[in-house]
Amino acid sequence: DDEDDEDDGEDDLDEDDDEPDSEDGPDSEDGPDDADPNSEDEPESKDASSEEEPPRAVTRAPVRRSSPPPAAKSEDDPENDEEEEEEEERAGGRRRRRRRRTGSGTATAATGASENKPKAEARGGRSSSRRERGGRDRNASRGERGGDRDRNAERKKSSRVSRSVPITDVVKEGDQVIVQISKEPIGTKGARVTSHVSLPGRYCVFLPTVDHIGISKRIGSTSERARLRKVIDAMKPKTGGIIVRTVAAGLTKKSLKADLGYLMRLWADVSKRVETAKAPSVLYTELDLVLKTARDLFTDEMDKIVIDDKDQYARLVRFVEMFLPHRVKDIELYQGDEPIFDAYGIEDEIARALSRKVPLPSGGYLIIDQAEALTAIDVNTGRFVGKGSSNQEETALKTNLEAVEEIAYQLRFRNVGGLVVLDLIDMEDRSNREKVYRALDQALKKDKAKTTINRISDLGLIEMTRKRTRESLSRTMHEPCFYCDGTGHIQSRTTIAYEILRQVRRERGSLPGYSIVVNAHPAVIDMLQGEERAAVKDAEARYMRRIKLVPRKEYHIEQFDLPGE
Repeated sequence: DDEDDEDDGEDDLDEDDDEPDSEDGPDSEDGPDDADPNSEDEPESKDASSEEEPPRAVTRAPVRRSSPPPAAKSEDDPENDEEEEEEEERAGGRRRRRRRRTGSGTATAATGASENKPKAEARGGRSSSRRERGGRDRNASRGERGGDRDRNAERKKSSRVSRSVPITDVVKEGDQVIVQISKEPIGTKGARVTSHVSLPGRYCVFLPTVDHIGISKRIGSTSERARLRKVIDAMKPKTGGIIVRTVAAGLTKKSLKADLGYLMRLWADVSKRVETAKAPSVLYTELDLVLKTARDLFTDEMDKIVIDDKDQYARLVRFVEMFLPHRVKDIELYQGDEPIFDAYGIEDEIARALSRKVPLPSGGYLIIDQAEALTAIDVNTGRFVGKGSSNQEETALKTNLEAVEEIAYQLRFRNVGGLVVLDLIDMEDRSNREKVYRALDQALKKDKAKTTINRISDLGLIEMTRKRTRESLSRTMHEPCFYCDGTGHIQSRTTIAYEILRQVRRERGSLPGYSIVVNAHPAVIDMLQGEERAAVKDAEARYMRRIKLVPRKEYHIEQFDLPGE
């Protein structure tokens, strides 16, 4: 089975929630949750898991859920009935055609020689009868074979409970079930949990509840995939499944066996805790950020890990010594005076990733707007007017090619998920649009999260999706503005000033005293005493009341009240 090595998400977009979430399967990101839409390999099993964000915790506890054995097809099965009816119709059509041919022959014989008519009719009747019997026999044989195929297919079906079965028929209130958090809460959506537990290791993922073997799709060599499958087949436990991760390419059988052995011992420990734990309780917690980074990301493509905490450095060294002793020398303790983020330029990259405007090398820029429903990215040429370009089409092509490279990077770095719409600069030449599409497709192959993209439309738009596995960088580091309530806008001073005057008109009859006191933000009071002074004087003359303006620094700019005096 071909499994994706990495995750992503999403979210929201199209995963089977009943599938086990684990590394390198169709539902994963950096841990177990993602699928590669660009791979041509198809998983052979519906129970494949994928590399999503490795599950955070396994919680108590076990309802041994067993579905009834698949029932054999009965004679009254509507599917069998439909197949038999179709066969009978086809057989009947043959019989009708044959009878017409036989009848016409008999009629011709009768006109040629009337004395031969009885014999011809007799022969025709016997021939038709034989054909009918043969048709019925063949039809019955085909029906039996079709029924056998149906029954065999039914036997091969997974024992998992069908989605059409109500959840109340599977578990009851008060039952204890072992579940695993496969995705953290995102926005208004709660955490996703699954009963298909998956334990990710360095080189493979162990699936205690699923009988399945998978190889990461990112391992492209056919011979290497076959070798790994042979190795895994030899060491696969009697119960449970295994998914081989991308980093296992070229790995020896001994290393794979050691990794799998560790995961099986880990599951045995979890199973022991189940016997004594009282629900709800945590049975297992995933590795923290430091150790998970070393396990999932410390590949041959990474030169070294630099860390600025002595305690965490020592802990990380001990962890790496267990499975990558030859890479211990590549773990470095940072001892510089300036912050580590400044030394490696990370602070600047974060500021760039949180900015709405992203510059391009040629002078163009991107505008990235994240909303609840989608993320819109607009490409602009800016001050790039085609220096060295012969025409506007070439300028658009160069800017768009730069833009799609930067967009793919920004999507990964910002961890943007869900629906994404790219508004490119219009190009008339179809071949140029194809070049930009291929460049984007190639750039997205570096992304571990699952992505799907559509062709460039006539309006210059690309619609794509990226699997959402965690909160985006912006939502992780930002919070909604308490002043504008997250809208990004507040009412103008003029709007608030006229709203105050309308409120004076509504309440003038119920306010005591001769004067009406207006308490408002100083900026609004300045507006009423300056540009809108004439409107205030007109209201005083019309309502025969004095309007007294009082600035309140502690007020929100949209806040005001009208006490009488």
